Amino acid sequence: MDRLSTLLTHFSAHASTYFSGAFCATERFPAAEGRGHVHLLRKGRVSFRTEDGQRIRVEEPSLLLVPRPYGHELQADEADGAELVCASLAFDGGMDNPLTRALPSYSLVPLSQLPSLAGNLDWLFAEAFGAECGRDAILNRLFELMLIQLLRHLMATSGLSAGMLAGLAEPRLARALTLMHDEPARSWSVEELAQACHMSRASFAALFRKVIGATPADYLVGWRVSLAQKRLREGRPVALIADETGYESPSALARAFRRKVGASPREWLQGAQ
Repeated sequence: MDRLSTLLTHFSAHASTYFSGAFCATERFPAAEGRGHVHLLRKGRVSFRTEDGQRIRVEEPSLLLVPRPYGHELQADEADGAELVCASLAFDGGMDNPLTRALPSYSLVPLSQLPSLAGNLDWLFAEAFGAECGRDAILNRLFELMLIQLLRHLMATSGLSAGMLAGLAEPRLARALTLMHDEPARSWSVEELAQACHMSRASFAALFRKVIGATPADYLVGWRVSLAQKRLREGRPVALIADETGYESPSALARAFRRKVGASPREWLQGAQ
């Protein structure tokens, strides 16, 4: 059972490296930019200021992931000796998608706590501070691979306490979520999902709501609507999207869509564009 591949196929990340080298400045990243960011501190020290004004001093090589638009600031002076590699992030399906919503506004992790990423990070730093041809293209792919490895790490270490990724990390729920992700058009019942997880209906429903924060039926509708949003951005016709996401008609999809996002598919698409 692959818990991540379907999710990453629909909502994959695209990195664009924009900085590597010594950092001695104050750099602000307003939420209005509409992007996510990854900052890798290779050496030295840097101050990280959160959107609510909290200032965190980063004293060792670390990974800072800001997966969706979130105002923050990085600051260092010459004495800090900071070296950074930074990339912006965009996602298939837009910045408001199930993957970005499942992650905290930011994650700050010392590289010493990420041994499974060590090989990738060594390669990334070698490219970032080298001068080989194709450097930027390789860096972008390495950042994208690093994000997948980080998701694996968070799931393996119970680094997320609630939400969809926490559910995928929970052995008793992972199969149910994977089934819904893989077959969104199927009319999954709580009984079927509970059986797939080898749990009683009541125990499954209670655990699902506790970890995911929604009922299985509500989660399935949310997943379907997220897929519909992605496919609307891609220009697919509503009738085809309705069929692909398990609705008997465009009007049935529109009703579910309006309940979730407060607008019809057409209205939402106009606003998203």
